[in-house]
Amino acid sequence: MWCCVLRDAWLMAGKDLRLEWRSRVAINQIAPLALLFLVLFAFGLDPDRGILVRATPGLYWVAVLFCGLLAIQRSFALESADGNRDALRMSGLDPAGIFLGKFAGIAAQLLVLEALLVAGVVILYSARLDGFGLLALTCVVATSAIAAAGTLYGVLAAGLRVRETLLPLLLLPVLAPVLLGSTRAFEAALGGTTTDGWPWVGLIAIFALVYLGVGIAAFGSLMEET
Repeated sequence: MWCCVLRDAWLMAGKDLRLEWRSRVAINQIAPLALLFLVLFAFGLDPDRGILVRATPGLYWVAVLFCGLLAIQRSFALESADGNRDALRMSGLDPAGIFLGKFAGIAAQLLVLEALLVAGVVILYSARLDGFGLLALTCVVATSAIAAAGTLYGVLAAGLRVRETLLPLLLLPVLAPVLLGSTRAFEAALGGTTTDGWPWVGLIAIFALVYLGVGIAAFGSLMEET
């Protein structure tokens, strides 16, 4: 069973990433917007470099979260056009495989975005990457949580005409613990006190596993109902 699920996930993720690579939306629009967030924050807080340095973890994850919303909305907008949702339902792909494929496609885009933003905070905010291992693991675990929750709520909002405004209202409260945990872990990584960050990574991992489990179990029903 799981071989079929993983095969379907691979097909779905490959399809989404190929479409994204050909359209260049993430490269030409979402990535510049994310960097623009950092530049605007730098201009707004530059008179007091101390505040800017202390706020770096929070600013980083706010930029990731809001640009991640754009990536999630685009991923499901592709399925809403030209009856693609109906074709996807009748394709014979396992719903769990579709969920995991959408999750993997969104997560891959977010990881590239986060790597770009890490370079941005190093250049613009003079951040020091002392705890790089903690920082990298936080990105992976937090990205998993954001992508899993985004895929779950994305399919819920995709069938509605107000999906552009409904998705943030549904998703942001659910991701508040992830934003808090990832910010605290980043603070520990950038501050050199990595031992303080590992419990927060564990907390984010719990949320990621919950979102993944619920998504695998419920994605098929949500796709049929919407």
